[in-house]
Amino acid sequence: MVEFTKSPRVTIVDHGLGNLFSVKHACNKVGIDAEITNSKKEISYSDAVILPGVGAFGDAMQTLRRLDLIETLHEFALSKPFMGICLGMQLLMSESPEFGCQEGLGIIKGKTIRFDNPTDDNGKILKVPHVGWNRVCQIHDQKGEDTLLKGLDSNEFMYFAHSFYVKPDNSDVVLSVSGYGNVEFCSSLRSKNIFACQFHPERSGEKGLLIYRNLLTLVKENNK
Repeated sequence: MVEFTKSPRVTIVDHGLGNLFSVKHACNKVGIDAEITNSKKEISYSDAVILPGVGAFGDAMQTLRRLDLIETLHEFALSKPFMGICLGMQLLMSESPEFGCQEGLGIIKGKTIRFDNPTDDNGKILKVPHVGWNRVCQIHDQKGEDTLLKGLDSNEFMYFAHSFYVKPDNSDVVLSVSGYGNVEFCSSLRSKNIFACQFHPERSGEKGLLIYRNLLTLVKENNK
């Protein structure tokens, strides 16, 4: 008897801000047939959702409200694999001070913080946004073994491009930290079935693709 396996349904949320096609290309590279959409129905029926983003927090939230996706994303994040990338990670928080206090999705309690004149070892003020390759230091022994960081060495280099970073109320959800000058910040987190990262795995070479491979493995396991 021929056994047919269900093809995973992964959606990339289109809120008009972000490197959507770079994320889709990374998904395709590892065998994920992902769809870019802002359809509530398509998102609800997915096996996993990716919320990417590059740009202004307030603009993204305004678009998500206009598309009536807030409740849909909340409900999905409670039950199935949910991945936030860069701005998508920040949108999971309760609020952001970007251009005045902006309300976030509130899926994870916490806030975003702007880099405030970070300095290097010589006291020189570093440029903001923080752009380029930086180390991702996993915290707590073996904490990445059952997350999308599985298989990555601590202090692996990933690609960043951001002016804000997240500060969850519950520090136990923090998976890794990174440093920019004298500022240490959360570079990835995990809360139940939610994984989010401040860096761009789709722009981080083979090591970044491993995160997408781990997502595919997770979705397949959930579909068994």
